[in-house]
Amino acid sequence: MVGSTPVEVPAELVGAAIAAADDLGRYVSDVPIGVIATRAGVSRSTLLRRLGGTRQSLHDAVRAAGVDPDGPALRDRALAAAAQLIGELGVGHVTLEAIAARARCSVDSLYATIGSRDLLLAAVFEAYSPLADMDAAMATDLALGTDLLGTVEHMYRRLVAALLREPQLTPALVAEALSRPDSAVVRSVIEQNSPRLIGPVRAWLEDRMSAGEVRRLPLDLLLSQLLAPVLLYTALRPALGRAERSAAVDTDQACRLFADAFVRAVGCAVTAEPRLSPS
Repeated sequence: MVGSTPVEVPAELVGAAIAAADDLGRYVSDVPIGVIATRAGVSRSTLLRRLGGTRQSLHDAVRAAGVDPDGPALRDRALAAAAQLIGELGVGHVTLEAIAARARCSVDSLYATIGSRDLLLAAVFEAYSPLADMDAAMATDLALGTDLLGTVEHMYRRLVAALLREPQLTPALVAEALSRPDSAVVRSVIEQNSPRLIGPVRAWLEDRMSAGEVRRLPLDLLLSQLLAPVLLYTALRPALGRAERSAAVDTDQACRLFADAFVRAVGCAVTAEPRLSPS
């Protein structure tokens, strides 16, 4: 109430609230008032009376004790927790219960804030995917006017760096797509995000075909030829042992080899005329 005297919350109630939150693995603001009352050894009505009838005084006192009662925003916590779990376990083993436990909140809070598991996981890939990096690359690199080989190699470097950044979600997404082609998560991620990445690349490939630098092949085949090597390269790296990774070529060399292979396969200067007509 405006103008009311601030309530001085006893230290034992502050301690009870923090302890109850620790017991549940949540933040103080997510702990029911009845649970805090039980931890403090008083009734719910007694606790509310000592708090002046509102939780805000308790949250203020907890904050004054050096603990943030809310923690980071629930949506941010949930997405970060889900991203970590996907990187550790794979998409198929990540449950709302596991995400809630890692984010220190309730499953009901996840539903209220984000929605279903599929919606939450799709939001994770939107937030942590390399799309932002690729948007920047498409907006600049493809307009530089460099030769075909140099442009493709630079694009690969950007893409590989983004895909290998932690948390590494691409290997998990590729594994999910291979094991569950009808996965709602994969479908949602592709439907929502692929136009942002594929659109500029398709336009660039069409320009290169019109300029006579790239063979006139169906665009879907060109896109597969262009993107598949680096997607599989980054997806398979976690499956390799440390010794195998150290013995393999570094990412810069891999990008050069992949770019050279792409240009040799579809570049007009080094290939014969295709037998397939464009789509």
